[in-house]
This record gives sequence, structure tokens and C-alpha cells, in this order.
Amino acid sequence: MQIHFSKYHGAGNDFILVDNREQVYNLSNNDIEFMCSRRYGIGADGLMIIENSEDYDFKMKYYNSDGNEGSMCGNGGRCIVSFAKELGIIEFQTRFIAIDGLHDATINKIDKTECDISLMMNNVSNIKGNNNTFFLDTGSPHHIEFVENVSEINVHNKGKEIRYSEKYKSSKGTNVNFVEESDNNLIIRTYERGVEAETHACGTGATAAAIAFAIKNKKFDKEIKLKALGGVLRVSFEYKDEIFTNIILSGPTKMVYKGVFTI
Repeated sequence: MQIHFSKYHGAGNDFILVDNREQVYNLSNNDIEFMCSRRYGIGADGLMIIENSEDYDFKMKYYNSDGNEGSMCGNGGRCIVSFAKELGIIEFQTRFIAIDGLHDATINKIDKTECDISLMMNNVSNIKGNNNTFFLDTGSPHHIEFVENVSEINVHNKGKEIRYSEKYKSSKGTNVNFVEESDNNLIIRTYERGVEAETHACGTGATAAAIAFAIKNKKFDKEIKLKALGGVLRVSFEYKDEIFTNIILSGPTKMVYKGVFTI
């Protein structure tokens, strides 16, 4: 089977994108894991399939690099909007359906293979924790831990320990983010479940970190910038009655290359 694909990344968070609107591909979990393998396949943090939707512009299906279908991926959502633009499905505005519901997105700027894209995330409430440790769901579950000198953290080992801890065992684990405050901006590093490693960025993690920062510092009125290993993401929101609404995740996407992969 030959699979036509495009490779994208959003702030270093990289994905394989497959157009399956004609239902020509039937990829197994093993196929997806193989394609995402950095040694034996294309290499990616995840794979996304774009499908037709009766009511919206398209449907997004996201799979982690372990081959299993994942929860919402913020950077993946922004990349699939770029892919939809490449395919001619959309122009500069879109509404699509993902595993966690509807998402609106806007393409703010295009420069050859690079775009700046804003993605509307779902409302967030029921945030647990205080001071330096929080837990919340921004489409995917996230443990947020505020630290000093985040560059010195062993993200793989400590993230894995928290991800598989008894605290999160009943909920199939969690993504883990270590966040350093720097001049009202944030530096973030993330251990992602399903990838089981540190990734260069995480959209839902950046969103969760920005919200946790707002609660921790009681700052609800400004866009928050987060510096990940692979680039800068921006998060804005509105806050009322302990609910975060109009949450917008923004940042860069880039089409890296296209190809054909044989399984």
C-alpha cells in the first residue's frame, strides 16, 4: 500500500498528515506506529487523518506516535488547518470537528510554506491544584508544575514518573509540563503521553500552562507567550465565574515536505 502524505510541524511538534477524504486508506495502529517511527519510518510525534464531514469543513482524527488514537492535539489542530488550506478545502476561516468537539480556526498570515494560525480551544473549568502544581483538561489532560531553572529538569525521567504515578493511574495517565516564569512570559517543556518522550512543543500543554499561570498570579487580561523548545506559542482567553472561555492558541506552522510511503 502506498500512502501519500505531507509532513508538518507546529513550533517543532511534528506530524504526518494524510488526506483520506476518499476513504482509500485503512491504516492499522501498527501501520501508524511504523510511519511515526524516527528510525524506521517517516518520523513524527503523531499522525493525523483528514476526512469529510457532512456538517463542517472536515473531520480531524489524531493518533499518537504509539499508534493509538489520541485526545485533542492543539498544534496538530493548527497543522491540519494548514493542510486543509493546501488541499483547497478552506480559505482563511474554518470550522472542523475533532475528538473533543468543534473548533474554529483562522489563518492569520501565510509566507510560502509557513503560516500563523489561531485555533479556538474548548472552554476549561474544574481546575485542580494551587501554588505550584495544577491539573486541568484542555482537550487533553495536563499536569502543570512550576519550577525554577526548567532547562535543568530531566523531563523524560521526571515526566515519566509523574505520568505513570498512582495519582494519575486511574485516568490513563497524563501529559506533564514543567513551566518557568520569566518576565511575565513562560518557558515550557513537556513530556507527552502516547509519545512517551519530551516533545519540542505541545499546544494543549501550552494552553494548560497559560491558564494555570493566570490562576496562580491572578492575571486574566493579557495574551501569554510561551517559549517551547521548538518555538513560541501564544494563548489568550476570557475568564468569568471560574470558567475560561474564548481560549485561542496561536503560533507558527510549517509544511516540511510531501512524499509517498510504502507499507
